[in-house]
Amino acid sequence: MKADIDKCIACKRCFPYCPMGKIQTFHRHEEIPGRVYIEIDQDKCTDCGVCVRANICPVNALYQEVEDWPREIRAILSNPLIEFKGSQVPGRGTEEMKTNDVKGSFLPGEVGVGVELGRPGLGAYFKDVEVVAMALMGADIGYELAAENPVTHFMSDQTTGKLRDDILGEKATSAIIEGKCRLEKLPQALKALQEAADKVDTVFTVEVITKVTPEGEVPIKAVLEESGFWYSINSKNNLGLGLPAFDFYGD
Repeated sequence: MKADIDKCIACKRCFPYCPMGKIQTFHRHEEIPGRVYIEIDQDKCTDCGVCVRANICPVNALYQEVEDWPREIRAILSNPLIEFKGSQVPGRGTEEMKTNDVKGSFLPGEVGVGVELGRPGLGAYFKDVEVVAMALMGADIGYELAAENPVTHFMSDQTTGKLRDDILGEKATSAIIEGKCRLEKLPQALKALQEAADKVDTVFTVEVITKVTPEGEVPIKAVLEESGFWYSINSKNNLGLGLPAFDFYGD
């Protein structure tokens, strides 16, 4: 995101709309006496587009350029309106970590383990995303990455969780690592994430999803309690309005 210095009047209306809080610096215009303008910290900005979509600038000074690689990765993971062509997934994560009803990716005895880095309000550099990804892949828990997740596509080695070197200095509003392991391996996964938390300069939230048993029990609840983690049990129920998965017009 950038501000046109010839239009900007430093009214500050855009300040509260920046999730990273990085629209703060004032400069005095060299050619227009008395005119000051704001500057967006390009290292900290995640190109999320919130300030532009808010339509709050009275002089339309805010704009977003089409960025080249690797800078373009910021908008891919920060702007929910942009679809990553490599996975055809808009936004940061997949539908599976919100509901298991799309493809049934998590079978009985399996747990989906997702880690969202950067929110709220800090953002995450990909060097920190790499630390967490490599911690999960190196924990010997058989962690299986979600193939359709954008972060998985940005890895140079999916067996270790190593990300491409050219993106490590880029930043996103948030980035999500997604995958799954066996239920009995969940304590090891949580331990690996707890150790990784001390090595990153951001915040992250751990998301765990599993199928509820026919008796209504939540298998991960006991594991989380034994591991000493605070948790919030959530459920998401979808109403399917699509066509049934069979051919109406077949023989």
